[in-house]
Amino acid sequence: MKPSEIAITIDSPPSSPPRTSDDFEQVNYPSHSYNDWSSHRREEELPLYSMEDSSARRRVARGPGHTPPPGASAQNTTWEYDDEGKDVYAKASGTPKFGGGGRVARRPPPPPTSLREFVEQNTEHLWPAFYTLLSCWTRFHKIGKAGLVVWDEAHFGKFGSHYLKREFYFDVHPPLGKMLVGLAGLLSGYDGGFEFKSGAEYPPEVPYVAMRVIMATFGVALVPLGWYTAVELGMSQRACHLVALMVLCDVGWLCISRFILLDSMLLFFTVLTVFCLTKFHNHQFESFSIDCVKLVGLFVTALVGLYTIEDLWEKFGDVRMPVRTQLWHWGSRIGCLIVLPVLVYMASFKIHFLILNHSGPGDAQMSSLFQANLIGNDFANNPLEIAYGSRLTLKNMGWGGGLLHSHVQTYPVGSFQQQVTCYHYKDNNNEWFITPRWDEPPTDINGPIRYLAGGDVIRLVHVPTGRNLHSHTIPAPITKLNNEVSCYGNSTIGDHYDYWQVEVVDDLQRGSKDKVDKIHSLTTRLRFKHQALGCYLRAANKPLPEWGFKQIEVSCDKENDPSDPYTYWNVESHWNDRLPRGEMKFYRSPFLRDFWHLNVAMMTSNNALIPDPDKDDILASKPFDWPFLHLGLRMCGWGDQQAKYYLMGTPIIWWGSTVSLFVALAAFGVYVFRMQRRYVDMEPREWDHFLYVGKIALFGWILHYLPFLIMDRVTYVHHYLPTLYFAVLMAAHLLDHFFFTSKRLSENTKSIIFGSTAVAIVGMFWWFRGVAWGIEGPINDHWGLGWRKSWNIYA
Repeated sequence: MKPSEIAITIDSPPSSPPRTSDDFEQVNYPSHSYNDWSSHRREEELPLYSMEDSSARRRVARGPGHTPPPGASAQNTTWEYDDEGKDVYAKASGTPKFGGGGRVARRPPPPPTSLREFVEQNTEHLWPAFYTLLSCWTRFHKIGKAGLVVWDEAHFGKFGSHYLKREFYFDVHPPLGKMLVGLAGLLSGYDGGFEFKSGAEYPPEVPYVAMRVIMATFGVALVPLGWYTAVELGMSQRACHLVALMVLCDVGWLCISRFILLDSMLLFFTVLTVFCLTKFHNHQFESFSIDCVKLVGLFVTALVGLYTIEDLWEKFGDVRMPVRTQLWHWGSRIGCLIVLPVLVYMASFKIHFLILNHSGPGDAQMSSLFQANLIGNDFANNPLEIAYGSRLTLKNMGWGGGLLHSHVQTYPVGSFQQQVTCYHYKDNNNEWFITPRWDEPPTDINGPIRYLAGGDVIRLVHVPTGRNLHSHTIPAPITKLNNEVSCYGNSTIGDHYDYWQVEVVDDLQRGSKDKVDKIHSLTTRLRFKHQALGCYLRAANKPLPEWGFKQIEVSCDKENDPSDPYTYWNVESHWNDRLPRGEMKFYRSPFLRDFWHLNVAMMTSNNALIPDPDKDDILASKPFDWPFLHLGLRMCGWGDQQAKYYLMGTPIIWWGSTVSLFVALAAFGVYVFRMQRRYVDMEPREWDHFLYVGKIALFGWILHYLPFLIMDRVTYVHHYLPTLYFAVLMAAHLLDHFFFTSKRLSENTKSIIFGSTAVAIVGMFWWFRGVAWGIEGPINDHWGLGWRKSWNIYA
């Protein structure tokens, strides 16, 4: 069989050498200055990527000069698939992902040799500097107009006073922001003596204007941070302007920043964290270099966590990355995103405890051991060992537990006997006597001292009313599966349902119960078992209705769970003149235990802030009211003679940003469907950018908004302010994507769209500026503010 003939054509080599794998491993970064927007518009729009021509099947329009392929008709074919003989399903190999989706990477310029070069190299900072000056004007303008305690200044100003007086207090928020409020007072010359009663007039000695200015400085910083975040996200200059304008001109952010509140600091750290996240993303092409800074705050940690998971997953799939580098990436993220934030968070509580070392109004929320170490607290001077005839208070050792309490009011249901509750404040109604059973002789105050021990069966007698702690088979008012606990009888009337057996759990100083010979105050953990019913005295942070003054329900739990901390009690205050005083060496409270106890108490109390069905809270709102600005919030009285502040947003910013979220989801769906049909609307680098910015904005919005939909606590419109930032980023991103970086629109059209949007934002801000700067005179004299009937501006 004759072999096939092979024709070999010898021709000149191609004009350009074939590409090698090195072409896909080397990322060339432009050397132009980032502020040169006009001459480098192509580079300004999106970051550079290395890609193969065969990675996309592009549907392109053919112009009049196009020569159709053989067999095709130019007259009949307007759109064609431009495959150029490439495999349309080929996957680009070796495409670098580092820095994908962010701003254009550029080499740092050489050191300036003259003032002119220095100015030229830093012209990109002129616009954010200008916006910062405008932000100073809007935040500081007429900041001292209202000389009254406005809204939550009554809370946070008071917390600042506690720091200056070093009195321990309790609040549901972490201490860092309130410590900064205290620092603002210290720097302003405030002595901490003002009570900050709501609506009260500030006296001359309280520098409230200076304190407001310091708080407003955090609000000032939001505007340049918004600009630089847009830059790091790779947005065009027009989009950066719109982000800065929306942050500058939203009257909600403006209003909340002008008072002694925590919200301006919360917004600042939220925006700062997003900026640091985007900055870190853009430095990935030079990982572990000196310039790679990873500053992660205590906010938006869920968003940073999701980003980190995705980032590490991408790196895990890079088989070319050495194992050592993989481990460095994992270790650096564990250290900087987990260990460092936890240490910073714990350090804020350590400083909190060091400053607030005096007894104050929040003592009862903490453990008895912690209180014993506060200056002004006499727990450490109380007798150490407990005896019959002692007068004492019992502290529940569950997280956020209070003091066993009773008062003359009776249950309106069940037994109708005297109520027994758990109360977080100290008064005489928390006091009880340790007495023997009915069938035993009463305590002889002149006879031998009888110490309380594990296994003893006792009666607990309420000191103010003389009634006995009692339980029976009637269901508890809230926890129906448990027995009701009440106070019954008197010094001569009672029965065996008044008997409680003391069970020792352990001792925080001496160890296990077999080492506890005598029960000590503060340190010995006890359980009280009802002798007749076998149930255990329990208080589990379930508030009673109004008839129980919202105090915590106390019940008798039928389940014997030895590990349930809500059945643990300790003796807190203790009075017995026949016993010697204790010594301070027995009362050491470790920091980690105090830290954990306070955090759980904060979380428990925060969850207990539920709407009261018996009251109509005109200030509260629902999460569904926020995105489309259904309801605002009056921050002060509405009299004709005072400045009036109404917390709401600039409508075009809130409504437009909310709509952008739905548009983004719709656009993503359309692009995915078209992509599945092999239409290519964007180059891979454009698609990566669209997804990257969209994910930051959308997931940031969801992670900040969704928790309010599932929690039961009372909510207000200011809870939406951190969430709004991500919607603003989404709005600017979509305007950038569809208009400012579009190749189909002329520069004049883009300028008209940008100018119209900017004018609308500024104009609407100016229309509603009074709600943030203060509305003077009768409210009905200011027409045109009630754009929605649900706004109670004129009501």
